[in-house]
Amino acid sequence: MWIWQQADWPNFHWENDSIALLMRQIRFNQGLLLGKLDKEPAAQVTLDTLLANIIHSSAIEGEKLNAFSVRSSLANKLGISDEKPFPTTVQTDGLAEMTVDALQNWQAQLSLQRIMDWHKLLFPEGYTLFNPVQGGALRGDEPMQVVSGRIDKPKVHFEAPPRSVLEGELTRFINWFNESLDDIAMDPLIRAAITHLWFVTLHPLDDGNGRITRLLTDLALAQAENRSIHFYAMSVSILERRQAYYDILESTQKGELDITLWLVWFLETLNDSLQKSLNDVALTVEKTNYWQRVDQTLLTAEQVKVLNRLLNGEFEIGISSSQYQKVAKVSRATATRHLAQLVEQGFLVKAGAGGRSTRYLLASK
Repeated sequence: MWIWQQADWPNFHWENDSIALLMRQIRFNQGLLLGKLDKEPAAQVTLDTLLANIIHSSAIEGEKLNAFSVRSSLANKLGISDEKPFPTTVQTDGLAEMTVDALQNWQAQLSLQRIMDWHKLLFPEGYTLFNPVQGGALRGDEPMQVVSGRIDKPKVHFEAPPRSVLEGELTRFINWFNESLDDIAMDPLIRAAITHLWFVTLHPLDDGNGRITRLLTDLALAQAENRSIHFYAMSVSILERRQAYYDILESTQKGELDITLWLVWFLETLNDSLQKSLNDVALTVEKTNYWQRVDQTLLTAEQVKVLNRLLNGEFEIGISSSQYQKVAKVSRATATRHLAQLVEQGFLVKAGAGGRSTRYLLASK
């Protein structure tokens, strides 16, 4: 029996004690992140976060996008001047439009038409010649199943509600989404987790269900914070846990209406995305402080590039001469000379036994 076949569907319930600590950690990290980034240029923060969400949400489904095209589409949509504009496509423009609509118009009511408009943008006409998807249309009468294994012995991981009840199920979901926003008894973070689980369970589209689900989740999280500026990209953490994501969805949809385990997974992943953003902020501050302390006039552009890579933590055991050569795109002799200069000037220190095994680490400044 699938979760949507339970007699009391969709009256979800959960154990508050199992998620209380996670909720406190998330609230703390949200406040911490807001305090650290609230003075940053809002437009730039929004651009970077939306870009990460779009790229990683598509990657969860195995689709690789051109990040430069998506960035340019977002910059155009947000009215931001892009220093290095890149050619956009109908697809990247559509992705930018649907994402910006979801987050900047977070106060607008959800409707089936709005979801269908997003789907049209996700699958523009002529988007692909292979397995074409009709954008803006609900799935057909064929059973919607997630299946793996041999054709003669298929394993059904999930089956969505039949087409005959889909409109009614969507109406119930959309009404709940709009009404629960003002429900003081519904915690906004739990509401975002339920939004994710409920919509993906309905699976109302032929394709793009996961991406629309994650867009609705971002909308719910924006509503939870009463702001359109998102300082973290949850899709980044979901992609890193992709198999666990599919596993928890499958087990929850095969279970009963107690969604405690789903809430734990969702909140842990959300907290991870907040922590990643906090780590990024700390790294940025560390780099800024570093460059304020040193005399950059002593350095070549190549040396600055390599030091930035070291500051990013990309070479934990230090950088070798051959790695310097590749990163800086210089000759072997130039790499050796640059490294010797950086050691002499106190930017780097030698580590290792010497010779080819010598590595260079950032000196304490």
